[in-house]
Amino acid sequence: MKVAVTGGSGVVGAAVVRHLVAEGHDVWALARSVEASEKLDVLGASVVHGDLRDDTAVRRLVVGCRRVFHIAGVNEMCSRHPGRMWAVNVDATLGVLEAAARAGVERLVHTSSAVTIGEEQGSVGDENSKHRGYFISEYERSKTVAERLVHDSIHRIEVVSVNPSSVQGPGRSTGTGALLLAAARGRLPFLVDTTFSLVDIDDCARGHLLAADRGSPGERYILSGATLSVRAAVQILKRVSGTRRSPWFVRPSILTAAAPLVDTAYRALHRQSPLCPESARVLLHGHSYDGSRAERELGLEYTAVDDTLQRTFRWFRREGHI
Repeated sequence: MKVAVTGGSGVVGAAVVRHLVAEGHDVWALARSVEASEKLDVLGASVVHGDLRDDTAVRRLVVGCRRVFHIAGVNEMCSRHPGRMWAVNVDATLGVLEAAARAGVERLVHTSSAVTIGEEQGSVGDENSKHRGYFISEYERSKTVAERLVHDSIHRIEVVSVNPSSVQGPGRSTGTGALLLAAARGRLPFLVDTTFSLVDIDDCARGHLLAADRGSPGERYILSGATLSVRAAVQILKRVSGTRRSPWFVRPSILTAAAPLVDTAYRALHRQSPLCPESARVLLHGHSYDGSRAERELGLEYTAVDDTLQRTFRWFRREGHI
């Protein structure tokens, strides 16, 4: 089957491309750089050169395809240019949907995010949770608006959304993966205890393919295999990485007070801030997601957390990160 993928050179996109190629699909992917094109070529995908916001390139990408996996997106905290995130996550998503509908694509699998669930702090979010009614980050706002627009679209095309929690595994060394890498190096001097959910990178990719095959049109499926506290995660990390150092845990009030000071200092230096009021809110809110619907309805089987982290650290070592 001929399928199209946006964001195919990213962490999640590359895993999805790899699984699609392994299943024998004719995979076409959008690449906006030479580096991305070379990576996709190694994965076995055919490349259409162009940017996600290039309507002509997107039309070339989806022509003749039965399915489109729209994975591309921007996830930033403390962003100095939030309009770029909105342009990609919302405007470009609608452009892909429109191009796919005009090309006669049967089904679009939209990579949303578990943050669109909008669960109240301390609760477990699932596909039927009522959104709390406000957003704790601009990323959450952009992904929520995009998901709602895609599912409310009048275009005659089947849409299924997948909502991954924090994606971890081999190939991830940036974003939340950078925290794992810092822990493996023993370079996390302090943390704040909170709760978070994660999904193995390969489970996330399989969830995309299963949603394309078995998902119900108009529905969304949380992809999340485990929920644990930061303290519990530190113990697992120490066990699988062999590090003996333990970070200090600070009170939430300290993080809240420090965030605007750190952000101001980094902005004065014209550097990307590692901490700001927005990222502090996200961290302190925590997240807990129920990914069981994907198990029941799609047949997804989740990988044990220890296995995910062991494979991640083996990859860190192979790549020379530690």
